[in-house]
Amino acid sequence: MHSPYADRLERLPVERHETTVLGGTTAYWVYGPADAQTTIVAVHGFRGDHHGLEPVLAFLPEARIVAPDLPGFGETEPLPGRAHDLAAYREWLTEFVAATAPGAVILGHSFGSIVVSAAVAGGLRTPRVVLVNPIGAPALEGPKAMLTKLAILYYALGARLPERLGTGLLRHPLIVRVMSIAMAKTRDRGLRRFIHDQHDRYFSRFADRDVLRDAFVTSVSHDVREFAPTIAVPTLLIAAQRDDITPIEAERRLATLFADATLVEIADVGHLIHYETPAEAAGAIRRFLRIPVSRGR
Repeated sequence: MHSPYADRLERLPVERHETTVLGGTTAYWVYGPADAQTTIVAVHGFRGDHHGLEPVLAFLPEARIVAPDLPGFGETEPLPGRAHDLAAYREWLTEFVAATAPGAVILGHSFGSIVVSAAVAGGLRTPRVVLVNPIGAPALEGPKAMLTKLAILYYALGARLPERLGTGLLRHPLIVRVMSIAMAKTRDRGLRRFIHDQHDRYFSRFADRDVLRDAFVTSVSHDVREFAPTIAVPTLLIAAQRDDITPIEAERRLATLFADATLVEIADVGHLIHYETPAEAAGAIRRFLRIPVSRGR
């Protein structure tokens, strides 16, 4: 499936790297010019990998963006001997940033917003934070609480069935497509096909069902509200007015919990800002970080 953002991405330099964090190998990609004035570490959401944020970074060609796969997802190994709970993800992100991009701006999307917020509240040093589709309220309180309850049952069943059956259920393409259809809001058929193709390609690249279960439990047991009051650095929240996971009213309340927060709302989009409105998200990031536009990029 041709990406509507392919032309921009093809103009970006990109390199794949690996580093050891908490005893496991973390794969990460570096996009953009090596001499960029701004470096951003971008943390993807639940079940995905670094590819999910590529449309946003395609509109930020002047920045250097370091995009890892979370432990147990994509090409990054699970953390050896660790449950993949929030404490592990927080420690992993803190060590990853120290090893690859100390002092960088930290960006998190969806589940990544929880990991980023927990790490910054726990001492990860950064000049600014960017949260895209932040999880600003418990999933069971959202407008699609019933779907969340069904998801809990789905992941519990996947964990309890015999391994082959359970893993097959968790990776079943029909269920992945239902998830994708439920999240997409755009009426553009080409863009919808691209979104579904992205989920088909990358939504099942988890290491095993134990990692997936741990990450899912973490995603529904925590939200950014826990950490917002202790985050002192300027923070940008990019929220969707039609998000079924965190309604916009909850995002507005979340913004008031930070010492210094800027809320940007994007209309006519849901939980897939990174796929449906990446240019708008990148524009908000550019203004927040004061990234100048370079001619020819």
